[in-house]
Amino acid sequence: MGTTASHLPKDLLSEYQELTFLTKQEILLAHKRFTELLTKDEKDHQNTRVPMDRILTLPELKSNPFRKRICHVFSTSEHKDGSLTFEDFLDLLSAFSDSATLEIKSHYAFRIFDFDDDGTLDGGDLEKLVNCLTGETDDTRLTPEEMRQLISNILEESDIDKDGTVNLSEFQHVISRSPDFVSSFKIVL
Repeated sequence: MGTTASHLPKDLLSEYQELTFLTKQEILLAHKRFTELLTKDEKDHQNTRVPMDRILTLPELKSNPFRKRICHVFSTSEHKDGSLTFEDFLDLLSAFSDSATLEIKSHYAFRIFDFDDDGTLDGGDLEKLVNCLTGETDDTRLTPEEMRQLISNILEESDIDKDGTVNLSEFQHVISRSPDFVSSFKIVL
């Protein structure tokens, strides 16, 4: 179903429009940007998978503190290496587009923040999330006490069933009260 040829067939372009929140122009730009990441040899093959390190050279991802998690969440690679096909790349851009719904955006945000992929945000996930946001240098890292207090506050506010973790519906409940979330959860090429 995918292609990395130098142009995108019209029927495939229409299919991608139906399956994503992207416009025709956004899909064509995404295809151009994805194709620029391919080597000369890779451009001749269908469904080429671009390694994560090359995907992370895109300026739109380079400065995102969750860039590696984003690649891992959207990668369909059986090797779990964060590499992306063009269709993976479209899925990523679609979820981060202005047209994506709150439900879609919050679902993917939850998966990105679920560092251990166990379906819940526990203390370990929350600590990694905070470290991604604050940076992990000595100047910006929270003390163990500050981290413990912050995680405790997050769970107090978000953990509705009081099981010590935040599940998807609890996360979506918190996100629904955050008016800036939809507009800030985006990547624009």
